[in-house]
Amino acid sequence: MRRRDHVKKEENVSYWQSYSDMMAALLLIFVLVIAVAIVALNDYKEKLAEQNEELLARQDLLEKQADEYLKLKEELEEKQAEIDKIIGVKQEIIEALNQEFSKEEIAINIDQQTGAIVFDASILYDRSKSELKGEGIQFLDRFLPIYIGVLFSSEFKDDIAEIIIEGHTDTDSGYMYNLGLSQDRALSVVEYCLSDSSLSKEQKEQLRSVITANGRSFSNPVYDADGKVNLTKSRRVEVKFRLKDEEMIQELQGILERGDTQ
Repeated sequence: MRRRDHVKKEENVSYWQSYSDMMAALLLIFVLVIAVAIVALNDYKEKLAEQNEELLARQDLLEKQADEYLKLKEELEEKQAEIDKIIGVKQEIIEALNQEFSKEEIAINIDQQTGAIVFDASILYDRSKSELKGEGIQFLDRFLPIYIGVLFSSEFKDDIAEIIIEGHTDTDSGYMYNLGLSQDRALSVVEYCLSDSSLSKEQKEQLRSVITANGRSFSNPVYDADGKVNLTKSRRVEVKFRLKDEEMIQELQGILERGDTQ
């Protein structure tokens, strides 16, 4: 009996030791799990804080970009208003020219977009000549007072930056020969405008500060529908005007057009 009781006691002691060891192991595992979870949670909090800082930085950047966009939009709207104003002035000049030439029953073809006026060279010169012929002088005496009268009127004179007389030739002969001919033809018109024309002394003084003579040779010929050079139409003189800041406005238009396509 004593032996059996002793065996039972040993078995009980062994059982409780095993159970205690298992519980201790489980407790250790639980502690390790908790420790790992705490470390992971801290890492998650740090990453979350970093992401939050990054989001705030992006938000600040977006707000700055939004402010810059609004400023740029305002600037573009202001420039668009300037463009509209310049375009409006050009259209008003073109309309005034149309009306005045119509009153005097002078058939003038004005480009409704640019305001350029094209003359057949045969009206002003003999073939291969640069001196104004009588018919050409008579034509200029009718044309100039109306044209200059409109451009130098009180309504438009402060907007005019340049008046351009541009000579063009056909593609016969060499480029340099035609360059000299076209330059001489444009120059002969300018000389007449500033000397013997029917313009007033005041108009001539105003014109002297803005008029230029350009020879283009056959760099810009006129083509027929079949793609062949029209020799007659290529021989011409063009009279153009340029408004102040028009080059800047053209650049701005390009910027705005590129902005619309983005």
